[in-house]
Amino acid sequence: MIICGIDPGLAGAIAWISSEGDALICIEDMPVINVNGRNKVNASALTKLLKDRWADLVVVEEVGAMPGNGGVSMFNFGYSAGILEGVCAALQVPLRMVRPAVWKRQAGVPADKGACRMMAQRYWPGANYFGRVKDDGRADAALLAKWGISHS
Repeated sequence: MIICGIDPGLAGAIAWISSEGDALICIEDMPVINVNGRNKVNASALTKLLKDRWADLVVVEEVGAMPGNGGVSMFNFGYSAGILEGVCAALQVPLRMVRPAVWKRQAGVPADKGACRMMAQRYWPGANYFGRVKDDGRADAALLAKWGISHS
């Protein structure tokens, strides 16, 4: 079984993991496109990624408003989540949305982004996806997919 984990932010990522040994297949950064000076999730590129690298289940981190985030930021998160839901529906791929607090608590994933990256590096020591500070979206996507294996 192939599980796809998605951190839906503009700096997010998409990770595919095989349920056989939790093998990390690949990770792609969230495809974005600039429209009128603003970055948005590129729905066409996302559709191609999910179609070309099939998954039996897509697990998406369910985003919501957070104190201190502006309206534009929250709209972009919601827009990205809506694009993901629409693409999965069009491709007829089962989709599961899960709140960050739920999957992270159940998987023992720390809230701290740096600690999350270090956890992903321990799970997949040969993968070169988690070395940079900005790779926290990749780590979240991979760990979310790993969580999805045991909760599918």
